Amino acid sequence: MHETVAAPARPPADVESPFPLGDGRTAEQAEQAEQADRPWWRRKAGLIVQWALVLAAVAAIPLYGDELPDLGAIWSAASHADPGWLTMVVLSVAGSMGAFARLQRRLLRVGGLRMPLRRAFAITYAGNALSTTLPAGPAVSVVYTFRQFRRGGASARLATAVILAGGVITTTAYTLVGLLALLTDPRARGPALIAMAVPLLLAVLLVPVLRRPRPRAVVTAPIRRAHRFALAHPKIAPYAERLAGVRDVLRPTRRDWAALASLALLNWVFDILALLSAANAVGVDVPPTGVALTYFAAQAAGSMLPLLPGGLGAIEGSMAASLVAFGATMSPAVAAVGLYRLVSYWAVVGVGWLAWAGLHEHARLGARIRARLASAGSLMMDGLMAFAFVTHYTTVPMQAPEARRP
Repeated sequence: MHETVAAPARPPADVESPFPLGDGRTAEQAEQAEQADRPWWRRKAGLIVQWALVLAAVAAIPLYGDELPDLGAIWSAASHADPGWLTMVVLSVAGSMGAFARLQRRLLRVGGLRMPLRRAFAITYAGNALSTTLPAGPAVSVVYTFRQFRRGGASARLATAVILAGGVITTTAYTLVGLLALLTDPRARGPALIAMAVPLLLAVLLVPVLRRPRPRAVVTAPIRRAHRFALAHPKIAPYAERLAGVRDVLRPTRRDWAALASLALLNWVFDILALLSAANAVGVDVPPTGVALTYFAAQAAGSMLPLLPGGLGAIEGSMAASLVAFGATMSPAVAAVGLYRLVSYWAVVGVGWLAWAGLHEHARLGARIRARLASAGSLMMDGLMAFAFVTHYTTVPMQAPEARRP
């Protein structure tokens, strides 16, 4: 049973933005003031481009009607999906989200704060809902998560450090899993090895050079100049100072690093397992390496072609095309992608907005509606936590050293 620090009933008075500027304004306030001076079409340029692309795609449907999959065949494949594999889709998605929630909670504990597991789950789901459904969602999600950490008792430095460190750790794990998927696929192994050989060769050549003081000073001089420039720039300095302060706030032990690395890897592995389970549910016979490459190709497409928030459109299209490239039939491939996204996106977003309401973020909601939404969100979090206690990643040690207990 974990000890926790009770969250204050009211947010502290100093719940500021994670990145204050030198003139007293926060980065968020400065950005809002700057946007207010722009013409409306520049403020809405991203949204206009997104909807223009969507309308162009819809208008092009009649031109490619003969090449689109049959809706009846897609519905037939989805409606006859295997219930056991569908259950695996739900459990895998819950495991992925649970791993990330536990990762952030572990980072908070490394920094000396114990947050209740239910609250950590609620913040993770609510932040994901904001990130994947709102315009400029990732930025909104970062600010929201920062404020929720502050309301849970974290200092501004700790909240910022957890957000930055969590992003670095999960991105590193994402890269490692992607490289492993490339190396295990025979067709992608050669290009992957060539791409990896260049930085490895440079590292091998630089190691002897960096052992000598004078060459090391020459090589690191651009980095030092960039650091001094960042500290002198009024807009960049707060970011650089917070980034430099991460090492002072978070000092994980080897046990902490093992837990953080395991949770970061499981965050991605569970999500890939959900896609693999959806494919198996409709009879798509694609090897696990092919499913993993499909997953990473879709994530890249969603980042480069953000037609809608959450990568809607780009991710589905890329996933279906990749599964077909690995030998799947079009209609079952589309059905598999639809089932996967139904759980991993739409269901998670629905739970996220319930969690957001359960955290009492919206003051204009009536007390009765807020209480009902909070109750529904609490029940949902309890169910997800019950699953979290029986998944494999709960074997990772979650106790912080005694010396860091508040």
